[in-house]
Amino acid sequence: MDNFVYGIFFFIIIILSAIIHEYMHGWTAERLGDPTARLAGRLTLNPLAHIDPVGTIFLPLILVLMNTNLLFGWAKPVPYNPFNLRDKRFGPAIVAAAGPLTNLFIAIILGLCVRLFNPSVFIGFLSIVVYVNVLLAIFNLVPLPPLDGSKILFAILPETHAWEKFKIQIERYGMILVFVFIFFFWNLISPLISNVYQIIVGQAFYQ
Repeated sequence: MDNFVYGIFFFIIIILSAIIHEYMHGWTAERLGDPTARLAGRLTLNPLAHIDPVGTIFLPLILVLMNTNLLFGWAKPVPYNPFNLRDKRFGPAIVAAAGPLTNLFIAIILGLCVRLFNPSVFIGFLSIVVYVNVLLAIFNLVPLPPLDGSKILFAILPETHAWEKFKIQIERYGMILVFVFIFFFWNLISPLISNVYQIIVGQAFYQ
């Protein structure tokens, strides 16, 4: 199959997987007492409600057209109000973890399908779905705001004035730090993504 076709499929799957990721944040927040996502019309799988012009369309498409091995993107974050959650301490961490755990669940289920079926073009596409969801799960667990890993980290850290000050400062430069990480330190998590994929599927991923 032509690499360009695989690239476009990769692009489509990263959009859909990111949307499911964001939906699960809102769904989990709703279950924990916060209706913000539903009231904002974001508790839906309709892609139009979650598309971010830059992160969902422009950036991934440009990376596909450049035929680069680095491909990522994001959907518009689903809003939630942590003060509405019944568990004020760990509720935000649970909401944050819901997205990566959903991606990991998808990867495991479809990875089992790859193991069960004989190699084919269909399995090649299915492998991409697994890889994308592993990528999203691990990348979002990086402890840099606004990524989910930062919310989990902040829930674990002690509630002291020093840590609160640190949290405010790092959130101020969060997106800058994320882009620096992507372009200069991606190699730190790339082997982990490949290894988790191989554990789930039973073979290496070939782009």
